[in-house]
Amino acid sequence: MKKILFISLFILATASIAQKTIIHAGTLIDGTSDKALIEMSIVVEGNKIAEVRKGYMAGSDGDRTIDMKAMTVMPGWIDMHVHIEGESSPDRYIRMFTENTADVAYKAAEIAERTLMAGFTTVRDLGGSGVNVSLRNAINRGLAVGPRILTAEKALGVTGGHADPTNSYRKDLMGDPGPKEGVVNGIADARKAVRQRYKNGADLIKITATGGVLSVAKDGTGPHFQEDEIRAIVETARDLGYHVAAHAHGDEGMQRAVRAGVKTIEHGTYMSEETMALMIQMDTYYVPTISAGKEVMIKAEIPGYFPAVVAAKAKVVGPQIMDTFTKAYKKGVPIAFGTDAGVFRHGENHKEFIYMVEGGMPAMKAIQSATSVNALVLGMKDQIGQVKKGFIADLVAVKGNPLQDIQVMGDVVMVVKGGDLVKLVD
Repeated sequence: MKKILFISLFILATASIAQKTIIHAGTLIDGTSDKALIEMSIVVEGNKIAEVRKGYMAGSDGDRTIDMKAMTVMPGWIDMHVHIEGESSPDRYIRMFTENTADVAYKAAEIAERTLMAGFTTVRDLGGSGVNVSLRNAINRGLAVGPRILTAEKALGVTGGHADPTNSYRKDLMGDPGPKEGVVNGIADARKAVRQRYKNGADLIKITATGGVLSVAKDGTGPHFQEDEIRAIVETARDLGYHVAAHAHGDEGMQRAVRAGVKTIEHGTYMSEETMALMIQMDTYYVPTISAGKEVMIKAEIPGYFPAVVAAKAKVVGPQIMDTFTKAYKKGVPIAFGTDAGVFRHGENHKEFIYMVEGGMPAMKAIQSATSVNALVLGMKDQIGQVKKGFIADLVAVKGNPLQDIQVMGDVVMVVKGGDLVKLVD
């Protein structure tokens, strides 16, 4: 029986007693090269990669050697679209009235650890209740186990839009949420809502430029923000050092967001060729979330899983995302790996690699999208996303060779985050 070792933060010190850790990689994907390297040694000292050398290097007394000669080692994966605070279930719409903040926090902590063990060492969380900020801080302080989190805190939407937290509430409970709650109507609201996210500890801004699938509202594709509102959000975000991610299914909402200067388009379901050309021109990245499209389509066929208005949207929108991804890739739109985990079960994020390859992207390009490309989008291109001297030691190893069989991305045998060995299958 194989032994699986999960190393918690309480015993991580045992992994750092050695002077350095040497990982013998049978195959190495470094995050930028178009060809894999064979029989390589990766030397980790502290939280950084100290050396990457051809051949299997022998260590000195006290060094630790990890044998990954039958495995493929690559940079830790980066998922640009997760919702770390929860995941889909038939009672999702009731839980917002029955769960306390502490309930959400405990679940989020378990999700974070599950995500890290699946090989994702960095994630961009695109909206929750604010627990995501506390979880990020807890992980950074060593109080919880999980990936490096960059979070949007609470997503921004218009009244009645995808990010309006009171959608589907009884009328006497709806109230009139505003910028503090992430609801924007007009330029002044837009600026205030961004500044509130800054005050609350966000790392970036997420807007819902169109309707959504899972919100209890009839339209999932129409544009919601006026372009001047999005421009005000983008300008204010830039002043604070933030980039802006835009959830968008419908084409007009995408075009407004791209013209206004958002950095990423999430989902992009009904993206036209005109929008694709605009995204190339504006250097806007497309985050496909194919996994989410497939999942909502499946769940919509289960009676009672979604409210009727949601199920109707899911059946239509879900199947379109793969087709859009294929067209966008062929067109040359910059593509960043992201899954929308939370819409489906966290820890199964690797399936996005499989779907991207099925959609026509070569395996190496899919892996690069989840490593060096995403690091570039996050402004961390000199820190993560590559197996390179001086970079943070985020590493993942899988059985076999994903360039020959992308399915092996689901068989993670080693995870190193910031130089700490957090998972090893012996």
